[in-house]
Amino acid sequence: MATKKYKCKVCGYVHEGANPPEKCPVCGVPASEFELISEEKPAKKGFDKNGNAYIMIYTTIIVVIVALLLSITSGALKERQAANIELDKKKQILSSLPAIDVANVNAEECFSATISSIIVLNNAGEVTKELNPVKDFNYIAQDGEVLIYKAEVDGATKWIIPLDGKGLWGAIWGYIALNDDKNTVYGVFFNHAGETPGLGANITTEAFCSQFEGKHIMNEGEFVSIAVMKVGQNAVGQEQVDAISGGTITSKGVEDMLKESISKYTQFLKAIDCQESAEEAISETNDVEEE
Repeated sequence: MATKKYKCKVCGYVHEGANPPEKCPVCGVPASEFELISEEKPAKKGFDKNGNAYIMIYTTIIVVIVALLLSITSGALKERQAANIELDKKKQILSSLPAIDVANVNAEECFSATISSIIVLNNAGEVTKELNPVKDFNYIAQDGEVLIYKAEVDGATKWIIPLDGKGLWGAIWGYIALNDDKNTVYGVFFNHAGETPGLGANITTEAFCSQFEGKHIMNEGEFVSIAVMKVGQNAVGQEQVDAISGGTITSKGVEDMLKESISKYTQFLKAIDCQESAEEAISETNDVEEE
């Protein structure tokens, strides 16, 4: 039989045995004053949940699980996210064409029907590639290359040039569509990352963008861009539009963006003039020979 321990509640004497003693040998109290001492169970081995090691391991496991879940979710949504980004870019390109109401058309189908090709140009303005606008939409221009989108609107060719610049608080970008003469502006679209609401952010409004329609980026065959000026100011040698009231820096950013972005296409834009001149010269020569 296992030995039990009894403790005297008066003096604390501990007695070992099957039963408590008839009386305490120390203080003489009867057996009724003894209580059974419960045996302590050995402590279980394991981490101290209040210790630093346990906290670090627990935190690490939680972080790994959350990171894994986020990674799985991101991977599952990656294709959809890429598709949404691509569709938004197509909408922005189409928005530079005033004849198209992007809000009321299927942008994917409209883009395929309107954009006939993506032209790749080199530094000399020469066409090096003509890409399929659907299959090759995400083509990334290499060093020395620029892209221009060729569109067909109501039977007429339009040339759409990507724009990239800097406003007051961050990036601004957009697209400018030129008529087939590569000089007259057909339409523009501007967007921004975080310009001031009600001021610089107004570059996205129809009131501002519509001013560019019909303006010319060439002057006597030379690229001069379009000036964005305060009301009352006049540009020399350039056509101009009114700047955003209270958005001077953003307006200047748009002007710089137009000049810097379109200047990369100067040789391509001027080529049509050379072609027309050559055709006229050939025609005049033929007329003289006939006479």
